[in-house]
Amino acid sequence: MKTLILNGILVNEGQTQQADLLIVNGRIHKIGKDLQSSEADKVIDAAGKYVLPGMIDDQVHFREPGLTHKGGLQTESRAAVAGGITSFMDMPNVKPPTVTLKALEEKFALAQGKCAANYAFYMGATNDNLDELRGLKNGVTCGIKIFMGASTGNMLVDNPVVLENIFAEVETIVITHCEDTPMIKRNEDLYRERYGDDIPYKYHHEIRSVDACYASTEKAVGLARKHGTRLHVLHLTSAKELEFFSPGDVNDKQITLEVCAHHLFFSEEDYDQRGAFIKCNPAIKKATDREALIKAVAEGRIDIIATDHAPHTLEEKTGTYFKTAAGLPLVQYALPSILEKVQDKQLSLEKVVQVTSHNVADRFRVIDRGYLREGYWADITIVDMDKGITDTPETVLYKCNWSPFDGFTFRSSIDTTIVNGEVVYQNGELTDALTLGRRLDFRA
Repeated sequence: MKTLILNGILVNEGQTQQADLLIVNGRIHKIGKDLQSSEADKVIDAAGKYVLPGMIDDQVHFREPGLTHKGGLQTESRAAVAGGITSFMDMPNVKPPTVTLKALEEKFALAQGKCAANYAFYMGATNDNLDELRGLKNGVTCGIKIFMGASTGNMLVDNPVVLENIFAEVETIVITHCEDTPMIKRNEDLYRERYGDDIPYKYHHEIRSVDACYASTEKAVGLARKHGTRLHVLHLTSAKELEFFSPGDVNDKQITLEVCAHHLFFSEEDYDQRGAFIKCNPAIKKATDREALIKAVAEGRIDIIATDHAPHTLEEKTGTYFKTAAGLPLVQYALPSILEKVQDKQLSLEKVVQVTSHNVADRFRVIDRGYLREGYWADITIVDMDKGITDTPETVLYKCNWSPFDGFTFRSSIDTTIVNGEVVYQNGELTDALTLGRRLDFRA
């Protein structure tokens, strides 16, 4: 199969240039000027549009196995490719949780032939599975996930000895959710005394506070520095925490940092309108935090933008504060939301490509993806910066059937998504080629 992309504006490795791209048997065969005469089975005219390496989302919760009333590998990966995401890394807090090598391989088997995007799965840490983690070698999976704060499925690692040993002994990159649970519990008790169970959602960011995030992040960074651990801190939410991280090339860093699309988009000002539908952990915080995070992306202090896609049913998002679940479905509109910062001239398109594709591939040692390079897999997203899209209930592809961006019109849209050389989404429609996602390969 040969596919030819003509007249597009390629954004890759810090450069923006008009060029054509030829795909042969799933991989990028040639990039160059004037490839119109190349033999091809399919031709895509990308005139006026931007051709990007597909987004690699390093943090999703697709809910399979065991929680498929919320979402599944098939439904959520289809929403992902509609959003320009061509690869994802899925979290271990499912049922049963992915905390053994056996469960990890079973999850890979479950995904085969089901996913529209390429996939990888994290191994989860617990207070009692250190021996399993010691046996996990580089190249088997994307990393080890440690919940140092809120978690489901009894995956909170709160034993200080175990935590120390994980940082000291594991080979694979460690990724962390950083929130201090005892501090959050004290805040919950304080606000419960004041409001009962019906706490206004605008106080969510004060309950899951900056200080709770800061204390946990400080602990994780300290352990990583002490033991020389490869650490990736997930979904940072506050300006205060940025002091632990420095700008620089992702390949030169022992400790790297992620922010999520919704923390770059929403702020505390949105709680009154959207309430439980933007309740997530760690919490969306102040507008000043949001602006600091955007600046940190621009200067290279934040290395990766992801989604933390975490669907819940409408029923689970309805009710009083303590009854509603925390988490947002995001993959379908994450990239358009990030591109709003390009439209606002807060980020360059080259920077967006770097933090959604290049840096993810480099940090996690993904083989042959994350770049527009000859010989690499053809995971490609074509973006129309001049054609907007409105998030409506009719357009949502998540199984949960709602979106935190409901009603918002983005100024950019996904024109075409290509996974392993096959068009999986084009002109607002999913195609028939929706089971071609492959297991991601990692360098040992």
